[in-house]
Amino acid sequence: MRSTMQDFPLTVRSIVAHGVSVHGDHGARTVIAPGQVSRATYAEIGARAARLAGALRRLGIVGDQRVATFQWSNQQHLEAYAAVPAMGAVLHTLNIRLAAEQVAYIANHAEDQVIIVDDSLIPLLAGALPKIDSVHTVLVNGDGDAFALEDAGKQILRYEEVLAAEPEEFDWPAVDERDAASMCYTSGTTGNPKGVVYSHRSLWLHSQAACTAQGFSINADDTILTIVPMFHANAWGLPYAALMSGANLLLPGPFLQAQTPVGTIDQERPTVSGAVPTIWNDILNHLRNNPGPDLSSLRLVLCGGSAVPRSLMEAFDKEFGVRILHAWGMTETSPLAAIARPPAGLDEEEMMRFRVTQGRPIAGVDLRIVDDNGIELPADGKSIGELEVRGPWVTGGYYRDDDPEKFHDGWLRTGDIGRVDPLHYVTLTDRTKDVIKSGGEWISSVELENTIIGHPDVLQAAVIGVPDERWQERPLAVVVLRDGASVTAEELRTWLTGRVAKWWLPENWSFVDAVPLTATGKYDKKVLRRQHADQLLTVQTI
Repeated sequence: MRSTMQDFPLTVRSIVAHGVSVHGDHGARTVIAPGQVSRATYAEIGARAARLAGALRRLGIVGDQRVATFQWSNQQHLEAYAAVPAMGAVLHTLNIRLAAEQVAYIANHAEDQVIIVDDSLIPLLAGALPKIDSVHTVLVNGDGDAFALEDAGKQILRYEEVLAAEPEEFDWPAVDERDAASMCYTSGTTGNPKGVVYSHRSLWLHSQAACTAQGFSINADDTILTIVPMFHANAWGLPYAALMSGANLLLPGPFLQAQTPVGTIDQERPTVSGAVPTIWNDILNHLRNNPGPDLSSLRLVLCGGSAVPRSLMEAFDKEFGVRILHAWGMTETSPLAAIARPPAGLDEEEMMRFRVTQGRPIAGVDLRIVDDNGIELPADGKSIGELEVRGPWVTGGYYRDDDPEKFHDGWLRTGDIGRVDPLHYVTLTDRTKDVIKSGGEWISSVELENTIIGHPDVLQAAVIGVPDERWQERPLAVVVLRDGASVTAEELRTWLTGRVAKWWLPENWSFVDAVPLTATGKYDKKVLRRQHADQLLTVQTI
């Protein structure tokens, strides 16, 4: 027996059309200077998206050709989010924090045809553009000097000029919901970055999941400050979730240093925001040194990308009354997969035990842990294994890259090591490549890092394994102290005693000005390992 329901396609176009028509008076604000924003309604953005689609069609974008963005989080980037998938093409958000060689590799691999670039990013794109064979046209957003792009042999046009030449209507094609809508590349911490291609259906379902009460709980009364960049895993799905729910968007542009987001929160009063822990740690440090701004409008702060230290959650709870919600996912999972909403009816200490986990899976995502032989382990809160996930917005492969070792019986192997408790809360203890094996026993670099960061004098802490003649590996703690702090390695080790297992206590310490970060804001441990191997780190052994 078949259902009587209409077969209505789940497409990006339907998300955008809903936002433009039903919530057309809501919209997006873009920070164009500290304390200053530009404003556009969703109805206005929809009309400009139609102009952009017409311009791209006139430039030869047909079928599923790729249109890349090299942009900050701003209104014009949102217009590309709306127009490119809806016209049947594929949106490719290039990571502006990658080196020129990586940008060129990714753009060639994706076979990008057109790149939309913000004028402030022209110097960064200029180093890569001559090496990108597939691109024939660059659209420059803004009036800045584009001279640096002119020797690359590409057609250089101004974004606003090409939009002005097109009508505010476009004949949107019928698109199969399983066709490609957008793509992102992984950060490439090992080997070349890999392309993840999202379908219209996967983006629609992911957006709906983000809007649910057990997801991000987004509704039309919200204003979302998307500190997480639009070139990073679809800004965690927040732009499409905003259009679906009618929430307003607050886009920070290039102004990501702590003082500007803090000022933006104080002035524009968003209710929801999201960023990686390093950003919220910087914001916390700024607020402690510059008290006064009001963060009380925030009902929810989403935090993910790496484990959120308990000390960070507690600081925002107690000092500012702002609740951080820990979420977990990957580029491969669109990215929302699990979220750490604690069970109801618990006191603060009991809730914290759940809040510091990576959460439990959102409806639509299955997860499990397996041993080295791929055998599923029990969700008993004790068994440790590799996390595997599957679901309608989880990738089943990589674009033009056959990597069967990343997949197992229809499950994505995440490379994360952890445990699952009987309530299905996931606690990740490490990455497979980062876990430290000392004397045959495992030390979690993540748990050790988060404990060290709990010391009031520590701003950042990254832990890597280094060779040891007796124990095979021992932890090296690489620490950044807060301004004015003078705590010693001996004092930190003493402070750790009783907070972690005795045999976890690092003998090796290095104090640095900053921990290197990946293009997505995570600790770049491969750089730290290389620095240690090349004797570029000053290490104290106690």
